[in-house]
Amino acid sequence: MDSFWQGLAKPFFIQAPMEDVTDVAFRTLITRFGKPDVMYTEFTSADGLVLAPEEGKKALLKKLEYGEAERPVVAQLFTSKPAHMEAAAKLCAELGFDGIDINMGCPDRSVEKSGCGAALIKNPALARELIRAAQKSGLPVSVKTRLGYNTDELETWLPELLAENPVAITIHARTRKEMSLVPARWERVKRAVEIRDSLGSKTLIVGNGDVKDLADARQKAKETGCDGVMLGRAIYGNPWLYAKRTEPPTPQERIDALIEHIMLFEEKMSGVSNFATMKKHFKAYISGWDGAKHLRVRLMEISTAEEAIAILESEE
Repeated sequence: MDSFWQGLAKPFFIQAPMEDVTDVAFRTLITRFGKPDVMYTEFTSADGLVLAPEEGKKALLKKLEYGEAERPVVAQLFTSKPAHMEAAAKLCAELGFDGIDINMGCPDRSVEKSGCGAALIKNPALARELIRAAQKSGLPVSVKTRLGYNTDELETWLPELLAENPVAITIHARTRKEMSLVPARWERVKRAVEIRDSLGSKTLIVGNGDVKDLADARQKAKETGCDGVMLGRAIYGNPWLYAKRTEPPTPQERIDALIEHIMLFEEKMSGVSNFATMKKHFKAYISGWDGAKHLRVRLMEISTAEEAIAILESEE
């Protein structure tokens, strides 16, 4: 199936889906500063989209809100039920998404308990069924996963996924057991490319794990031969990650960006997400200069956007 994926220059860069981080407010800000080649939403429960009462569905649909400037934008879904995946993927097609990604790597125990996320590595037949269910939406379907569950199972796990011809597979270069406790093993991303090539597959291979910035991403792509790189934690406090700039942001630029981020959060997430969610961004933005720690401590004590903005503006 032809899609935006085929038109991407290589290596391309994807913003990773990060729960309670890359919401529509932060993605809007990232897009304004310098957008990635592909944007992913936070992962969203397909079960919830199908079964939740109206109020719960409203909150879930907020996770799937996006702006036109984010395109191409991919909705990331998780479920262990093919019927729910099919229905949720169809909904995403109706919402105008450019693609669907299936989460097969999340190590969260509550997600795994229902057979989703990384638990799917232990059930390749179901994983394949979920890909086929999502493909019925007519959208290109990709997968984000890990090297294996308790051990590295790339040699057997990857061919199972490739058999369903997903348009792209992102390999987080650790096992589920390793979480993020060990360095990502990028030599295994290189091996994933070799496996893909040996099978004659056209699926794009994307590497993920411990990528510091775009220069690092380019180097890793060059060393492994992967088609693209997904960046995650590097975006914290750094909406300039994908911007073509050589100078690091000044303290004032950081303060201004945080004010803009807070305002977007209030505009787009108010009533759906608690303002306390924003606090995880404060340390990332406000650090690295004299007085930053004191400012950060003050910010952590407040409870509203108005208070935060007043404190930040008093620094200007």
